[in-house]
Amino acid sequence: MSNNAPSSLATAVSNVSNYLSCVQVVMVNTTLPANIGSAARAMHTMGLSRLTVVDPKLPIDDTSVSHAAGGSDLLSSAIIAPTLESAIADCQLVFAASSRSRHLPRPVVTPTQAAKIMLDFIDKQSTVNGQDGINTAPNIAILFGREDRGLTNEELAYADYHVQIDANPAYPVLNVASAVQVIASFIYAYAQTHIQADSEVNDIAQVTDNLETLEQGMLNTYVRQQWDEPAITQQQLQLLTERTTALMVQRKLADSENLKSLPSRLSRLGSRIQLDQKEYQLLSALLAKLLKD
Repeated sequence: MSNNAPSSLATAVSNVSNYLSCVQVVMVNTTLPANIGSAARAMHTMGLSRLTVVDPKLPIDDTSVSHAAGGSDLLSSAIIAPTLESAIADCQLVFAASSRSRHLPRPVVTPTQAAKIMLDFIDKQSTVNGQDGINTAPNIAILFGREDRGLTNEELAYADYHVQIDANPAYPVLNVASAVQVIASFIYAYAQTHIQADSEVNDIAQVTDNLETLEQGMLNTYVRQQWDEPAITQQQLQLLTERTTALMVQRKLADSENLKSLPSRLSRLGSRIQLDQKEYQLLSALLAKLLKD
């Protein structure tokens, strides 16, 4: 048994890394380069390696590196994106860290619930890709906002789920790097439990108890079926939202000067349905025909 332990451990670590490699942290419009470094350090501690920074007020610099400590490699490979739309265009699932309820919020989940949704999505999406002979890994983003005011309502509307961290109600505000650390730690811990549930048959009773505890109060989520094609990206969802809005304006079902919350509601509907690529093609063709007629 002891001879197999290192190999089993290495396999488990590799499997956890495979899950974590599907997740990217997206920091929006950061003010202090040091906070980017601190977030990189938090990510590295919890096994995350993909960092995107959207339109930072100041570039990554020496203070970022000094605060990153062992996570300095994440800064070297970090992507600097001009807009949030470009940063998440190819993502199939988007979460946003938010400390308070917003107008027309997405479903609100805890960090543990978010981790479960992520890993279940990766499993289902990987199964779909495997059937089609596609080796593209799912792409999941977690959005973190500005140090002083977080994410705007418009930015939060890009997310499929909002993640809220339990905190002192008198002051439920975390530094952005601390928020990254907390959410990343839940993802890492759940990934380990997820792998354990698949591999340690002798301990299945204990693992089941652990999972049942984690799943208490879980949000009911859409479960992809074997016949589903890969999920649509955030960019495709926004295109559908724009075309549907344009069609409703054209058919005088909406006022172009007074859309109110229509685009947000359509986007939220698309997130809840989680369309696949074939469904996207069908709806795109229908919308194109109706807009042309």
